Amino acid sequence: MPAQDFVSPDRIRARFSAAMSLMYKQEVPLYGTLLSLVSEVNRQVMAMRPEVAEALRWTGEIERLDQERHGAIRVGTAAELATIGRLFAVMGMHPVGYYDLSCAGVPVHSTAFRPVHEQALHISPFRVFTSLLRLELIDDPALRELARTILEKRQIFTLRALELIAQSERDGGLNEADAAAFVDEALHTFRWHHEATVSAQQYQQLHDQHRLIADVVAFKGPHINHLTPRTLDIDAIQLGMPAAGIPPKAVIEGPPTRRHPILLRQTSFKALQETIAFSDATGSHTARFGEIEQRGAALTPKGRQLYDQLLDATRDALGGAPAESNADRYMSLLAETFRAFPDDLRQMREQGLAYFRYFPTEKGLAAKERADTLEGLIEAGHIHYEALVYEDFLPVSAAGIFQSNLGDDGQADYGSNANREAFEDALGMAVQDELALYAESERRSLAACAEALNLPNTGPT
Repeated sequence: MPAQDFVSPDRIRARFSAAMSLMYKQEVPLYGTLLSLVSEVNRQVMAMRPEVAEALRWTGEIERLDQERHGAIRVGTAAELATIGRLFAVMGMHPVGYYDLSCAGVPVHSTAFRPVHEQALHISPFRVFTSLLRLELIDDPALRELARTILEKRQIFTLRALELIAQSERDGGLNEADAAAFVDEALHTFRWHHEATVSAQQYQQLHDQHRLIADVVAFKGPHINHLTPRTLDIDAIQLGMPAAGIPPKAVIEGPPTRRHPILLRQTSFKALQETIAFSDATGSHTARFGEIEQRGAALTPKGRQLYDQLLDATRDALGGAPAESNADRYMSLLAETFRAFPDDLRQMREQGLAYFRYFPTEKGLAAKERADTLEGLIEAGHIHYEALVYEDFLPVSAAGIFQSNLGDDGQADYGSNANREAFEDALGMAVQDELALYAESERRSLAACAEALNLPNTGPT
């Protein structure tokens, strides 16, 4: 079949993201309320802070703001992870980054499936944080074997979904009809199931080991456990949720409030307690929630090192993990500690703390003579820059979200058990380096400036 008859992976991803959002709003009505709140806050921010709207227009973010969301799933076996990777590949989503959550008491390690090129991100930035259960961290041999046996029996993909994945891999894509069918079939993997695959006693055994283990093992598939719209002011969302009938978690994860946000800030509403039919009884399970994210600048290795140092210093000063009981003190300490991180784009660029995108200006395009250095071109107003948006995740923040919605009292201390090699073996491919992707995007923007302004092939330096 000619390639021109195929639907682009980016368009398939956009359709899947929209379908997932609709499904989740139907399954979790409170998520629809959250989307309305986020939309209103974003409108207010752009009206009151025109510089924010202007920055979004430069980067194209304003056109994708209402599409910006991510989801999260948890799978139980290497085979499930490998196949989910193949499913996401049909949608142009690739594994980026390795996250060890065991150090925060969550027995999983993870990656994010997402588009990797800025053009693909512009069409649809949808990403899915995907965690693999680590059975080896279950300390009870009998329970570990029970979990293994249960997981080996289930099939989380429809037969038609598997056929379409194989067809896309063989032919190099899907046509319109098959792409539509693929979206419908793929959705089944992420649907909620009110029926468990275990008895009430087995569920309790798994739950007592860790709530997340029960969430992964006891059901027919890896139901989407949250979706996440993007806000321009997460503090306003946190304050606004109770009035909208949405119970928020106590602490916003990530860096403090800044004029120029960095990395990722996240909060959520508390997970729903839902009625579940076990094989021999009726009970309940808590898993699904709504999350909100505020994305900021992607940081360089130097910037990440400073961020990690300041976050560690904050937690050391707190004397433990942030929770509802110490939320105010934590946020105060966080703001004080992070004064050491420049809240100015110029300083962040000059100190090499963040990645940037560069754009030729109308003045630059019209100029007859130009400077021959990047700094000179910026100073002359011939090139404009904006911070590259961080497209990835923070392990401490992810663990904080998980814990707040799984319960702080039942978490185990697994220590640090990072094993990227084992994760990549299970996935069947290497995960990509997110920092390298940002550096490449920055280089492409400089090359585009050089071409637009008719500069030497080496580009501005």
